[in-house]
Amino acid sequence: MSPARLVKAVAVVLLTGILVPVATAGTVLSSFLFLPLPATLPQPKQTIDSQISRVYDINGNQIGVFRQFEITQPVQPRDIPTVLKKAVVAAEDRRFYKHGGIDVRGTLRAMWADLRNAKTVQGGSTITQQYVKNAYVGSERSVSRKIREAILASQLDRQMDKDTILFHYLDQVYFGEGAYGVGAAAQTYFGKNVRDLSLSEAATLAGIIPAPSYYDPRTNTAAAEQKRKIVLKDMLETKAISPEEYAATLPQQLWYALAPPAPGQPATVVHSREQDRNQFPYFMDYVRRYLEAKYGSDALYNRGLSIYTTLDPAMQGAAEDEIHKTLTGAPGNVEMALVSIEPGSGYVKAMVGGRDFYAPGGQVNLALGGSTGKQPGSSFKPFVLAAALEQGVSPDKVYSGPSVLPLPGYPPPGVKNFDNEAFGPITLRDALKHSVNTVYVQLIRDVGVKPTVELAHRLGDTRAIYDPKGANLSVALGSVEASPIDMASAYGTWAARGLRAEPTPIVLVRDSKGKVIEDNRKPATTRVEREEIADTMNSVLQGPLSPGGTAGGKDLGDRPAAGKTGTTDDNTNAWFVGYTPQLSTAVWMGHRDDQKPLGAVKGVRSVTGGTWPAATWQAYMKRALNNAPVVPFNQPAPITKVADEAKLAAHQGFEPGARRYPTGTDGGNYVQNEPPLSVEPPTTTSTTSTTLFNF
Repeated sequence: MSPARLVKAVAVVLLTGILVPVATAGTVLSSFLFLPLPATLPQPKQTIDSQISRVYDINGNQIGVFRQFEITQPVQPRDIPTVLKKAVVAAEDRRFYKHGGIDVRGTLRAMWADLRNAKTVQGGSTITQQYVKNAYVGSERSVSRKIREAILASQLDRQMDKDTILFHYLDQVYFGEGAYGVGAAAQTYFGKNVRDLSLSEAATLAGIIPAPSYYDPRTNTAAAEQKRKIVLKDMLETKAISPEEYAATLPQQLWYALAPPAPGQPATVVHSREQDRNQFPYFMDYVRRYLEAKYGSDALYNRGLSIYTTLDPAMQGAAEDEIHKTLTGAPGNVEMALVSIEPGSGYVKAMVGGRDFYAPGGQVNLALGGSTGKQPGSSFKPFVLAAALEQGVSPDKVYSGPSVLPLPGYPPPGVKNFDNEAFGPITLRDALKHSVNTVYVQLIRDVGVKPTVELAHRLGDTRAIYDPKGANLSVALGSVEASPIDMASAYGTWAARGLRAEPTPIVLVRDSKGKVIEDNRKPATTRVEREEIADTMNSVLQGPLSPGGTAGGKDLGDRPAAGKTGTTDDNTNAWFVGYTPQLSTAVWMGHRDDQKPLGAVKGVRSVTGGTWPAATWQAYMKRALNNAPVVPFNQPAPITKVADEAKLAAHQGFEPGARRYPTGTDGGNYVQNEPPLSVEPPTTTSTTSTTLFNF
């Protein structure tokens, strides 16, 4: 090697030690030695390459699309306010106006953090490098791409002034929700021209850039708010804003409640999402949340996915119709939600998340529990009984059922039964039928709060998390928040004889080239409870629907059904969760904020779970199962305590993915045949019942 070439090699190795980990030094060295510096910059690529993603129901009929919305107002350099430029520079690249396209100091700091933590924890890319990545070289994770990015960033910095680079970066960087560039982002999140952004709004947008899905102010408002405060602090530290501006802006927290904040309350209001008006908006909202969480907004809005869902349009239509009938004539602030799930597969067949998705405030999907969930009241009691059965307790064990039960640490006079009714000696079976509070508080005291909450979580109530600081016996009465989708799923685990299937709106997803990227045609299941316990629960939970039960008269006639009412203190939430072997459905009624009692609704003086929620459930289930065969529950075997996993395995007789329907039936429109993957997806929005895919 010649001296000059040796000097060049040494220089490259030194540069390599600054830019990348030592393990990749050889690759970087080769790249610098053999890749010439560009004489001119290549043409930047188009920012948006958008393809519509199409959504289909279980019959193969299109029910909606996810697409990139275009912002028609062009953005010019003069449109971008100084406050937004300062926010982005402070948050993304403080030395932007000082370095030559590559910030050696920032790169060294990031590299040291990565080495210290044995993983990538900091990004060392400058704004110039980020623009080059987006506009020229793409985001492939490779050393050669990073080297080319660095070379082009250095070249760009020599050919273009800083403000022009910053403008091009801001005009094309991705902000999530299908919004590319600050013009689109300002319209998407705040419904205004970019030139009119406030300091707090500018800080919010700057905070979104590093991770648009995570810092989405609609779906993760808390994280976006924390990031907004960090950006404001960055601006203060770099003297981009004064201490007075910082103090005035910090309290303007993000507000995305789909209702205006109280008058005079400082807030940075995020507007609702622009979107197509879909036929089944709450279910489409669920599909969107599910896919964005797994694949990101870009894949959903821009990559032309074909999304085949679990939605049964007949069941969905019945759900919407029955909720509409119940709410017609009810006070306008009363809401209802319904979720219907197929046991054993987790397929969500129908979902209604409120009175009107397109009304102000309607986009809070109450079927998913909203932001905080809803207290389930006595519909939580079955989890207490199931925990007792796991410990070998018989459902015919007798407890005392006084009208009031004083308990240490419980507010006087103690736990009370509904209408202060006294029951005397009563079995656990009958106490569930009549929803006797004083019995089930005693039972959870004997069984334990922790095992009960953990079992509820395993069964499917994902919001049930044991907290030793806040745990008390009121858990038995439903003090832990839940959601309709979780309650339908958890009860559905009993219908599936102890097999848990995660709820899903998706059967199959293909990318734009036809490659299958998600396939739930053979749903995975996990045994979380023994068959004889689930069978016993199915037997006991038929009690509330029988004469004298809390939902007496709301049964399904000759079709065996099980379920439980739930009503919280002051009647703020009313539930009915019920199921057959083929379908599990949860119905909730209340107000969005949980602060108001339901009061009188359409002639019902005091709404409980056994009134309108149970009546709506009954009407819906009769329609949803009209053409399905009548399937009985299994007769329960005697309850025994199984102490170890080996004994538990011996009780497994229901294989994962198997269905409990009689031979020759589809048990709800699903059969085990795989769909013909070579068939092109439909392009029509026809609502005919022709089944294209035999999911």
